[in-house]
Amino acid sequence: MNHRLVVSSALASVMALGLVATAGAASHAMEKPKDKEKCYGIAKAGANDCANLAGTHSCAGQSKVDNDAGEWKYVATGTCKTMKGMSADEAKMKMKK
Repeated sequence: MNHRLVVSSALASVMALGLVATAGAASHAMEKPKDKEKCYGIAKAGANDCANLAGTHSCAGQSKVDNDAGEWKYVATGTCKTMKGMSADEAKMKMKK
């Protein structure tokens, strides 16, 4: 068998495994952590946990301003209100105003 073909096949396999592992990690990162809730309106610029309500971005760390009502972070369940945060429904209502 051609040596280049063997090396190319091995390299392609390693790269494919890396992509599968990365996709699995990204999928796991999107799962809601246990004992956590989304708290809207408390994230600092660049410190949100995922997509915003407005749909202008879909990734963590892309918020542009502090305490934007459409941006959220995971916090311990039951602590959002004490941090002056909002539920998703409350944040949607605030954004409509």
